[in-house]
Amino acid sequence: MGKFTIPDKVLYVCVGSKCGKRGGKDMYKLAKSYIKHHDGPEEIEVIETECTDRCKYAPVCSIQPGNTWLKEYHPKEVLQALENPYRKDF
Repeated sequence: MGKFTIPDKVLYVCVGSKCGKRGGKDMYKLAKSYIKHHDGPEEIEVIETECTDRCKYAPVCSIQPGNTWLKEYHPKEVLQALENPYRKDF
């Protein structure tokens, strides 16, 4: 069996119907690219989710740990939140 690693942070990006149309799919691709080139001390994983049931706030994503949720976000806000998930001025 292979090694099972637990990342320091996880970005869950909703790519469901509304979120996907409002930037979720593009955000997922951007975040994957960002993580690929990220050379920080923390290991970050990006996971696409089908629906978070928060469609009226689309697009929506969540950063764990820290229980940080971003709604109607701009991609720049998400990347800033990955660097500091406890900042609340997004």
